Parts: sequence; C-alpha cells; structure tokens
Amino acid sequence: MPTYIAKRLLAAIPVILGLSIIVFLVMKLIPGDPAQALLGSYATPDNVERINRALGLDRSWPEQYFIWIGNLLQGDFGRSYILNRPVLDEVIERFGATLILAGASLVICSVLGILAGIVSAVRQFGWTDRIVTFFVLIGISMPAFFLGLVFILFFAVQWRLLPASGMYAVYGGGDLPDLLRHLILPASTLAIVATGVVARLTRAAMLEVLRQDFIRTARAKGLSENKVIYRHAFRAALVSIIPVLGIQAGFVLGGAVYIETVFQWPGLGQMLVKAVSTRDILLVQGGVLIAATVYVLVNLLADVAQAMLDPRLKA
Repeated sequence: MPTYIAKRLLAAIPVILGLSIIVFLVMKLIPGDPAQALLGSYATPDNVERINRALGLDRSWPEQYFIWIGNLLQGDFGRSYILNRPVLDEVIERFGATLILAGASLVICSVLGILAGIVSAVRQFGWTDRIVTFFVLIGISMPAFFLGLVFILFFAVQWRLLPASGMYAVYGGGDLPDLLRHLILPASTLAIVATGVVARLTRAAMLEVLRQDFIRTARAKGLSENKVIYRHAFRAALVSIIPVLGIQAGFVLGGAVYIETVFQWPGLGQMLVKAVSTRDILLVQGGVLIAATVYVLVNLLADVAQAMLDPRLKA
C-alpha cells in the first residue's frame, strides 16, 4: 500500500503542474489590465506603468509564470492586489467556509444517493424504482443555481423558515445551531444534482452485483435478504461507488462557486468571483490551485479506499 500511495502522489504532480499552467494562461487571456483595475480613477499612463513594473507584470509570460512557481515552492503565494494581504491567508480563511459547505453537501449526496440507488436496484422495475428514477432525473436535469433561487423564494421569502444568505446571522447567533440553519439551503441545493448521479451509478453497480453467482449462493444458504443486500452485494458494489464519490467531491467544490454567489456564502467560490471581476490575478491563481490540489488529494483517498476493498487494483 505505501508503494501504491507513493505512485499515486507522483502521478498527481504533473496534474497539478498542468493545472497551474492552465490557470495562469486563462488569467492572462482575460481582457483588462490588472493595474488599471487596481488604480481605478487614478489609472494614468504613468501610474499604470509604475504599478506594472512594481508587480512584475511588464515581464514576459514565461518569466512571470516561473517567478510565480518559484515563489509557490517557497510557500509564498504572493499578495492580493485588491485586499493588500497575503493570498494564502485569504484563501485559507475562505476555504474553511467552502469545506463546510462542500463537506455537508457530499455527506448528503452520498447517504441519500447510495440509499436511493440500493432501494431502486432491489425493487427494479417496481413502483419504488420508478419513483426514485423520476426524482433522480428531475434532480440531474435541474440547474443548481435555479434550484437555489427557488429554495430562497419558498423557504426564505414565502414561508420564512430558513435564512436566505450568509453563514451566520448578522445580529446575534454565531453558534453551531445558527450555522446549521444557514447551511441547510445551500448544502441541499448543491447536493441535489450530485445525489442523482450517485443514485444512478449506485443502482447500476448494485444491479450488476446482484446478478453474480455468489449472491445466488448466499441466498441458497438461507441468509436473510438484508444480509445478502447490505453485507454481500453492497460491499462488492462499493468498489465501483467510491470513485463516483471522489468525482462528486470535485463537483461540489466546483459547484460552490455559483452556489456561494447565490446564497452569499463567504467561501472560496465567492472570493474567486470577486477576484476575477477585479483582475486580482495572484488571488485567483492561488485559490484555484489550492482547490484543485484538494480535489486531487480527495481522489487519491478515494483510490486508496478502493484499492483497500479490492487489492487487485494495486497491481
């Protein structure tokens, strides 16, 4: 297992390096001058030239990239032009809120999706299967940002059951119950599409396992149906389900960008939207690179868990 983990970590290095190149090039291709965005009404030609020289933006793209990578290897992510604070401090502060949102969404979609997929597979072609499939298809087809607006309209505006935005109440609050109340709507919105994907793929994996000979043998031995389903079939299907959960972890991290904007959740996604609009290059590059690194590590954990369940994958 240590050798397998080492190989996977080595394989992740070129992935992260490639992502850094893509992020750097995308930020360079976005129209607009960072110096003008920083100076605003004071953006005279002389001031713009002075800021570009001070920030190193007058150098060639390859020079800027290698300087940035060299600083990253020393733990220096640079300073935000707009916020005038270290990029790493801002990203870590915002990423905590995003992890809460993404983690809650991943738990919701994993539990509900796996349960729905198991029930749908066990009751194949029955009314339960049709009902689950109907709601799953609706969840997959509905844009998450639209669902968020619908949830706000009904649960926050019409019925006044839950808060519409923020992470904590503006006045008072700040405790765990207050956080959970603010978390329900954005986490549920973000989890709906992922739940549908997990449910469909869990159903397919369970149906494939339930046709295997060892399942018929377990039933022939007189084991109860619950033991056959959950102790034998589900454990075998879990090898195919775990990679799906790793992919959905990336989905909820990426989906946090627009969900945080809709619900004004003070996380990494909202920070990136503002940073792109103000052309805060180092903040965008640092935020995206850290989020991508976390996604790669989550998928590494999923691969390790899958290898532990099926040792043949380590070969």
